[in-house]
This record gives sequence, structure tokens and C-alpha cells, in this order.
Amino acid sequence: MTFMPMETDDLFDNDAAACVPVADEATGEIRLLSERCSTCIFRPGNPFRTTMPERIRSMIADAVADEGHVTCHSTLPGSAPAGVDPAICRGFADTYGDRSLALRFGGALGLIREVPPPS
Repeated sequence: MTFMPMETDDLFDNDAAACVPVADEATGEIRLLSERCSTCIFRPGNPFRTTMPERIRSMIADAVADEGHVTCHSTLPGSAPAGVDPAICRGFADTYGDRSLALRFGGALGLIREVPPPS
């Protein structure tokens, strides 16, 4: 399985990408947020939509073109609280989930595990 390249704690400071797995190694389950996090880029009024619209559009377009996904920024290593594993962004899944290979396969195989957004 391939993962959408996402940037870690320096998300917007440079373009060095790192892959962060959203699948549990032991079970193969795909982690998906059960709801949008409080700062989801898909929420209306999110400040990144106005301050970084091209960056967000590009990230989403790349994910869709690659049949990938967007990992929730609140679950990325360096940003997430201790014990929180990377998970697919709920906003991306609600909008483009039918174009994500991980979500299609995970859904077909019953391997989607919804996890709460970090608080």
C-alpha cells in the first residue's frame, strides 16, 4: 500500500515530504477520523483555506490524482499528542473518499477503523 506523502511538524515551512502510515501494522486496519478535527482544512472558515489556498488545492489534487489520501494534520508525528497515530482526514474522506485506494480497499475488506480526533 502506498501512503500520501505528508509533511510532519514543519508542515508549511519546507517541501521535504515524509510518508506516514495510516494503517495498523498488526491488523491492517486503516485509521480514519470519526469526525473532522476542530481545525480541519475542509471546515468552512478554516484560516488555511484563505492564507494557503494553493497549497491546500495542490495537496488535495495530488492525493486524488494518486488515488491516495490526506492525513489529518492533527495526527501527524510532531503535531499529535502522545499515543495518537496518523489517520486519514475525515474531511478528505467525506469529500473524496471514493477516489482513495486505501479507503476503497479498506471499506471493501472491512478494515476501516474510525478513531476520534485528537483533543
